[in-house]
Amino acid sequence: MGRVASKRADVLSVAMLVAITAAAAWAVSYAFDAERAGERSAAIALAATYGVLTACAIAWAARTRRVKAWLLPHSGDLARGLVCAAFVFACAFGVVKLVTMNASPHAAWMARIYLQIGDTKPIREHEAIAGMYIALMAVMEEIVWRGWARALLEDLIGARFGWIASAVLYALAHLPSLWALADTTVGNNPLVVLGALGAGLVWSAMARFWGRLIPSIVCHALFDWTALVLFRLWGPSV
Repeated sequence: MGRVASKRADVLSVAMLVAITAAAAWAVSYAFDAERAGERSAAIALAATYGVLTACAIAWAARTRRVKAWLLPHSGDLARGLVCAAFVFACAFGVVKLVTMNASPHAAWMARIYLQIGDTKPIREHEAIAGMYIALMAVMEEIVWRGWARALLEDLIGARFGWIASAVLYALAHLPSLWALADTTVGNNPLVVLGALGAGLVWSAMARFWGRLIPSIVCHALFDWTALVLFRLWGPSV
């Protein structure tokens, strides 16, 4: 009976992981559709999808008594998040410089990403709202991926590889951007997927090393605010 129950638990965990990845991939596909470039509906779709996933993650964490471990802050969490955010941004900046150096045609990939995000003027006019949205999305993504998905994977394949697998699934959830952000000249756009994989590895490592999500939430939010708003990796900043 114990072995049967264990197998059922594993099947349920796999089903939850598939559902998480599929739901996030749908949201990415919808939000990065060229027809929705700069539109609020893209941001709303992402927030709504992750809102549902986060509610499921919290319910699961409450049942397995993980909420306190995930979200209880500790001294130094802000500093850890800040330092790691600077590291992630430096890596992203270096990659972008490699992609766009010597007037490379692959710079079109970066242009396509920021074209999808839209004009900076509305952000300048509503910086507080933009900041709250970015922070909220960081909180929800970290709870879903570095909390729920990572815990499920660690139960399935062990802590040694679970954090890596969660970053891989996070990148796979962004796979629709490969085609949605493609350029007619240089083809499919891998930058969002690669960025999700690289940043996901850092955030998963932070969650595993410190055993909680506050440092990775801070890192995620600071990186997104810097790269999307304050000091864009390509094009005009706010």
